[in-house]
Amino acid sequence: MTITENKQGLKVLVAGSIIQLFLGILYVWSVFVAPVSQYLDWEISAVKLTASFMICFFVVGILIGGKLQLKIGAQKVVLIGGLMLAAGMFATSFLTPGTARLIYFTYGIIGGFGVGAGYNAIISSAQKWFPQNRGFATGVAVCAFGFSTVVFAPLIEALVAQFELKNSFMILAAAFFVVTVALFRFIRLPDDTAQAGAPAAALLAKKQFTMSEAVKTKEFYFIAISLMLATAAFFILNPAFKEEAASRGLGDSIGTVVVMLTGVASALGRLGAPLLSDKIGREKAALTIILATAVCTLLLAFVQGYLFMATIAVIAFCYGGYSGVYPVLTADYFGIKNVGSNYGAVMVGFAISALCFPFIFSNMDIKVKFIALAALAFVGAVLVCVLMAAKKKSTPTQ
Repeated sequence: MTITENKQGLKVLVAGSIIQLFLGILYVWSVFVAPVSQYLDWEISAVKLTASFMICFFVVGILIGGKLQLKIGAQKVVLIGGLMLAAGMFATSFLTPGTARLIYFTYGIIGGFGVGAGYNAIISSAQKWFPQNRGFATGVAVCAFGFSTVVFAPLIEALVAQFELKNSFMILAAAFFVVTVALFRFIRLPDDTAQAGAPAAALLAKKQFTMSEAVKTKEFYFIAISLMLATAAFFILNPAFKEEAASRGLGDSIGTVVVMLTGVASALGRLGAPLLSDKIGREKAALTIILATAVCTLLLAFVQGYLFMATIAVIAFCYGGYSGVYPVLTADYFGIKNVGSNYGAVMVGFAISALCFPFIFSNMDIKVKFIALAALAFVGAVLVCVLMAAKKKSTPTQ
């Protein structure tokens, strides 16, 4: 069955991509930082920390949501995830300076968990509907997630300017609620009959690792740790794109443009890298974007002005690429049946990166910081090379 002939799969992919667009508000926190700091009378560094909580619990949502999919189905997991994001956003609107720290719970923990659960269910469904074109399906789904920054960065600024922060959170919560309730019913896994085609049968004929089995293989750690090291640079940059742009001679007025640029680059990476992986293989695609991350992170120790914009655009492209390549890489090694829970386990490396590296590098000299981050990415590239070498000798299907 071709992509265009897979009409039910396309319904899942289109509905899932629209939901992903709204779930992608996870990456727009840098636009919220200044108005939240002012509204809650809270220091900028404390407000930025919300992003780490959200990303950490995004991974928890992926992990637990992947398990829930096997029990209650992807459709219900998407509903739960979307409603949790809406509820977390709505609760955030009621915070005051005296309750500022609760934003870590309302926006970071509740919202982050909801985003992760819905995100994972949509990706898992997309892969299973397009067994021959898993890179394409995953790429489209995560591209919409990354494109959220482009849509919501200027929208949030406009909402805050027009309606103030409290009402903006309420408006966004209402929008997430409506979109989730309207579209969740389209997200479901193919039944046994729909999966009986030759491509899907071939994939299912391989050993389908459970999460407990996958974490006992060396391949799992090569994949998870390489992801952890490769994403470190982006997590250092993400909450501070506007401030970094100003410090590199671009001026504060161009900060929002920088945020939108990284959103476009990330979205393109989420689509481009998995499509590339369909052509040259998952490991080679992963190696390519990790090496690009390492080189550009090293350049960040020295570049200024518009060259800084170009450099972070490449890093954002690669970061988006990890979101497209690693779910399919996980399915290649451990099977498609339990990809939701297995990818959740791989994403623990992602969570460690988001939570730990911003603390480790927070007070480091800029040049030393980016040289060290580049070194971490190079180590990640080495791990992918080791993974490729190990694959030639044996695979975890043995």
